[in-house]
Amino acid sequence: MSPAAAAGGLLPHPGPDGLVWVEESTGAGGVVSGGVSERLPTVLTVACEGGGSAAVTMKGQDGVRVAEFTVDCPEGSAGVGSASMDPGAVPRGSFSVEVDTSTQVVRWALTVTQPE
Repeated sequence: MSPAAAAGGLLPHPGPDGLVWVEESTGAGGVVSGGVSERLPTVLTVACEGGGSAAVTMKGQDGVRVAEFTVDCPEGSAGVGSASMDPGAVPRGSFSVEVDTSTQVVRWALTVTQPE
């Protein structure tokens, strides 16, 4: 279970293991999606740049936080943070990821994967 690595853009496409790929966004935002399997591990990766930081929170459809971390977002290069969760840590069904940036100029990308 390795997080997607920053390359070229902030994060590459996650390939067949990907549930979600936000190629690029700026300022605070997030995503809601579905399709999580309880039988597979889940990896959330966020990359950002632009000065400041990004506070990341992932919740299952029941509203329970399953991951929380902060990424430093340097100017001129990408900072990357990730959380790896064991099978079953994210309940089956939908989930949400919130990215709360310290400034509106922070550029970020995210992936959620379930490697088999």
